[in-house]
Amino acid sequence: MTVMRLLFCRQSLVVKGIMSISISVQAKDFDLGAEYDRLRSIGDGLGAIVTFTGLVRDFESRPEEPQYSRKLTTLTLQHYPEMTERLLSDIVEQALTRWSLLGVTVIHRIGSLSPNDQIVLVGVASTHRHDAFQAAEFVMDYLKTRATFWKKAHVDGQEQWLDAKHSDANAAARWDDIKHD
Repeated sequence: MTVMRLLFCRQSLVVKGIMSISISVQAKDFDLGAEYDRLRSIGDGLGAIVTFTGLVRDFESRPEEPQYSRKLTTLTLQHYPEMTERLLSDIVEQALTRWSLLGVTVIHRIGSLSPNDQIVLVGVASTHRHDAFQAAEFVMDYLKTRATFWKKAHVDGQEQWLDAKHSDANAAARWDDIKHD
């Protein structure tokens, strides 16, 4: 299948009648059940759906300092719309070239979020579980390192911009050498 350049929109796109793609950056919360049902409705050939939902943690920690932990009250996310939209589309397009997929959903929230709020959803539908699991993990790893989101943590009465984590970069780097067979 030739992968077409993905358009950024909230509505689902159908590529060659079999592919359902939905990418959104939004302030509003999402309904995990509704997103799952949308992927499940793909129908013919569907054998696996993998979803990952990320939540805002109630603490800020530093992997290099195991004793460091501070209470987070709010996480504020900002983005540069045109750049973020293009990068999310590029990530999904890369997943489509690596694995045999029937559908992909990516939703990332922006604005002020509280602990335990949903922040990100990655959903992948495929004929086989292996492709669905690997593609979902790839999309999430690349999203964490290649999509432009800026995070400001409100911890212990102070605000601070958060740096990218080395562990996220390491997780994404492993895909650079892995080619799908």
